[in-house]
Amino acid sequence: MSEEAKTDAETEEKEDKIDDEERERMEAELDEIKEEYDIPKAFPKEARAEVERITDGFRDEIAEGGDDRVDLRALTTFTCDPKRAQDFDDAITINETEDGWRLWVHIADVSHYVTPDTELYDEAKRRASTVYFPGHTVHMLPPDLAETVCSLVPDEERFAHTVEMLINESYSFENIDIYKSVIESDRRLTYTEAETVLDGDGSDVTDAVAESLRSAYELAEGLHETRKEDGSLVLNPARDRAHTIVEECMLKANKAVTQELMWNRGVEAMYRVHPQPTPEQWSEALEEIQNIGGVSISAENWDKPRHAVNNAIEDASETDLRKIQRAVLHVMPRAKYMSDPFGGHYALNFDIYGHFTSPIRRIADLVNHRIVHENDVPDDLQALADHASDRQMDAESAERDFKKFLEELGYDPHEVEDYKLG
Repeated sequence: MSEEAKTDAETEEKEDKIDDEERERMEAELDEIKEEYDIPKAFPKEARAEVERITDGFRDEIAEGGDDRVDLRALTTFTCDPKRAQDFDDAITINETEDGWRLWVHIADVSHYVTPDTELYDEAKRRASTVYFPGHTVHMLPPDLAETVCSLVPDEERFAHTVEMLINESYSFENIDIYKSVIESDRRLTYTEAETVLDGDGSDVTDAVAESLRSAYELAEGLHETRKEDGSLVLNPARDRAHTIVEECMLKANKAVTQELMWNRGVEAMYRVHPQPTPEQWSEALEEIQNIGGVSISAENWDKPRHAVNNAIEDASETDLRKIQRAVLHVMPRAKYMSDPFGGHYALNFDIYGHFTSPIRRIADLVNHRIVHENDVPDDLQALADHASDRQMDAESAERDFKKFLEELGYDPHEVEDYKLG
């Protein structure tokens, strides 16, 4: 039996464990939470009609190559996502150079199809983000679009927005180029499959993909350690290598795009700003951490709280790790979208930062795609940024409320991920 067939069988078995009454309770609670947080349900018929027009013959358009697109179909390219991922909006290509790496991060070119004169764009603005409930997803874009035309599936040509970066051995940019492209992914890897390849069992992938994955991890590990040394806060130190590759490559691409927008063009965009806690708040958090048995903070790190937290987490037990995370998150302000980047992203320790790598599920990324390629800055940009921040907060609250409800029913929310609700 194939892995896919086994997964389907396991899912059906888990679903059979819910009786009809409990399923009805879950779905009724979902409906109430959606109502409370004004989370839309069905897409308007005009948006669905636009999707039909886009999907009709889109492969012919891609095969023609498009105007002013760089043809990258010959490059070895892969995606890496969780097993349950429904769409693939980012892919990676990497080559080692004499003194570093050339990294291509390819992002699905959603902005080619979802333009400001469409109902799809208006609906994406209204929703602002995808909401991920256990067992149920409320998409920002219709699944027929997000999971087909705009998904970088293997062995299919797709339009992309590529961030090409030349990175030196010090993990700094030597050059950044951002352009529209045509790509073809060679392989869709799950995180588990990527770990297997990195362990040396590459029998199920081509040599080119395996070599690319190893190079990507070498770069990502260096980026990660450099980021920590520079003062970036890392609250989850136990991520596996596959997570590290995706996280670090996407962070680097986002940083490259924001650097282009602010320092080279000086334009407004959807920047991600994260304020820092006050000295009093940090003191409160560090004192709480210091009082955890087996955790100590050196005097020299007391004035460098992000370094202090990173060091405390390094050798913490699972129980102590959760306590440290709670202490930090309790005093940490929320990040928000702003039309200018000033104030920077405190947790990442980036002077400027913004989102670009997930246009299928975040309106901020979709807007930034248009600004980068079209220089099309919306007139109501700050109002849109405020709306995106508010909707993200609502999505997180709704997800948290439903998880709490499931736990009260005696279910593990991670198990319910395999159920098909709604």
